Amino acid sequence: MSDNDRDRELGMGRNITRRDFLNGVSIAIGSSLVADSKWVQAFGIPQSPFAPEKDPSYYPPAKTGMRGSHDGSWEVAHDLRDGKNPDKDWGVPIDDDESYDLIIVGAGISGLAAAYFYRKLAGRQSRILLLDNHDDFGGHAKRNEFQDGSRLLLGYGGTQSIEAPGNYSQDSIGLLKDLGIDVHRFYKYYDQKFFDSMRLQEAVFFNKEIFGVDRLVPEKSLHYVRLDFAFEDVSQFPIAEAARQDLLRLQHASVDYMPDLTPEQKKAKLIKTSYKDFLLQYAKVHPDVVKIFQSSTHDTFAIGIDGVSAHECFREDFPGFKGMTLPKSHEKNPELDEPYIFHFPDGNASIARLLVRSLVPGAFPGRVTPGHSMEEIVTARANYARLDDPASPIRIRLNSTAVEVKNVGDPATARQVEVTYVRGGKARRVRAANCILACYNMVIPYLCPEMSAKQKDALHYGVKSPLVYTNVQIRNWQAFQKLGISSIYAPGAYFVNVTLDFPVSMGRYRYPSLPNESCVLHLLRVPCEPGLDCKDQSRAGRYELLSTPFETFAHNVRDQLGRMLSAGGFDPARDIEAITVNRWPHGYAYEYNELFEKIDWPEAERPCAVGRQPFGRIKIANSDAAGHAYTDAAIDQGLRAVREIVGSKIVGSKS
Repeated sequence: MSDNDRDRELGMGRNITRRDFLNGVSIAIGSSLVADSKWVQAFGIPQSPFAPEKDPSYYPPAKTGMRGSHDGSWEVAHDLRDGKNPDKDWGVPIDDDESYDLIIVGAGISGLAAAYFYRKLAGRQSRILLLDNHDDFGGHAKRNEFQDGSRLLLGYGGTQSIEAPGNYSQDSIGLLKDLGIDVHRFYKYYDQKFFDSMRLQEAVFFNKEIFGVDRLVPEKSLHYVRLDFAFEDVSQFPIAEAARQDLLRLQHASVDYMPDLTPEQKKAKLIKTSYKDFLLQYAKVHPDVVKIFQSSTHDTFAIGIDGVSAHECFREDFPGFKGMTLPKSHEKNPELDEPYIFHFPDGNASIARLLVRSLVPGAFPGRVTPGHSMEEIVTARANYARLDDPASPIRIRLNSTAVEVKNVGDPATARQVEVTYVRGGKARRVRAANCILACYNMVIPYLCPEMSAKQKDALHYGVKSPLVYTNVQIRNWQAFQKLGISSIYAPGAYFVNVTLDFPVSMGRYRYPSLPNESCVLHLLRVPCEPGLDCKDQSRAGRYELLSTPFETFAHNVRDQLGRMLSAGGFDPARDIEAITVNRWPHGYAYEYNELFEKIDWPEAERPCAVGRQPFGRIKIANSDAAGHAYTDAAIDQGLRAVREIVGSKIVGSKS
């Protein structure tokens, strides 16, 4: 079959709507649309002033095609990195003639939390401006909406869950409570027995490119979402018989693969040994076993097992360590004891939406109802025209990329900060008494070239992990029912995880629990380059993402789902209704990797701690500043930056 024939079979040539076409070729409103653009002229987009958010049809969550770091959101920042001058190359900056108490660069959860905390400490009269380069707020907390007739379907395009809320700080869990989020309610909202009640199990898909044959193998005991690999029956695995026996040995046998070492020596050895090398050199498994596990760490670590220490895999309950006696303080990850159920239907985008509703009057309809905020926000529709309202003391200005942030005068004595940003292709300038940079760490040295070399180096130290969260709306999920599966781990495939969305119903939102209902599939891809160190793998993956067109993702979605689910009657040309690719070249915040570097720095010497030091009236907040890729870290760092300005402490919660 020719490539063209295969494309037609997969439905690549299917007619699409005008809106889908615009989204698919990335004509989403952004900094690339200027007044004289041929697209502006062709589609009649208002030319002046540049205010796309005021258009009644402006609604980013409903866009399909390429999302996440969408075209129009990153080009200005890359131009700045490549040497463009904020005072010349985007025109002489236009003075906004606005003045604020605080400007926050970045309207993700950290930036929104910083605005919330600042107003709480400094007073409701505080004037705050948030600037964000994307066409939507929330940062990585991205909401994807789909429609099945009049029915709303939701997907998470980034930060997916409130991970282990029992470990949240008093301040971060207090913020959630202030917003009306009671995490204990998820025990009701998340149907933990749904897939069992439908007799659906997890499966492994072996692809012909790596294993010589396409084969879907349901496996009752495979719990890869929580990284607990346990195989009851490996007879159908298309691998060597020796590899099958090795898999069973890893799972069941209590073998000490380092018998001559003390527990402390074992720990030290496992820290500096990758899980791949542990399997090959110590457990001495067949190479086919490595093929199965190579991409099993993508979901948590955004890198394969050649880039994750055996010690980390021990803590995450990977097989092979039953007979290994290690120091008790390093046994297993305590987060695994808390169920992974604290999930809004749009992931942590609902946290961002609740923050926006608390900050900007009229951004969401209705009033906050005590005890019901978390239910109401799920189906509420944001009014983007109200985000940058001159009448509001807090304003959120989207499609605006900061290109220079500087203290006015000597940083030690400055009384004001000046921020230059690009919006609609033109440079603009605004001032405030203080500024918080809640953007990516690696951008900050370009925004603040006057910083010391030491601080710049620290900010550049971490390399964020690239990843792709793809949401696919399918006509129904009858193929999953017929095959008896709910999720698929596909070692080495283009998308390594394919799952039916989490079974969460809350408020007026109902999970599509009937197999004949349209639903959303979630597909994970982590581009990385095995064999390199962790940072170089991420750099290679970022380059791949930025050079991969939407059509390539769409082709792989259709091809892989067709091959996986064909036995259940799935037809990608008929059954796929929408594809949203959330591309994050700069995804997870960098977490120190014990396999490649020391991780026992004194707190004050950690690169993230050095990088986040105040620079005059400029403070820094984001999950990068914590060296921890989680929502609570973003919240806590937002509060830390605010405290550096206000010098006070918030105790507890209003709730």
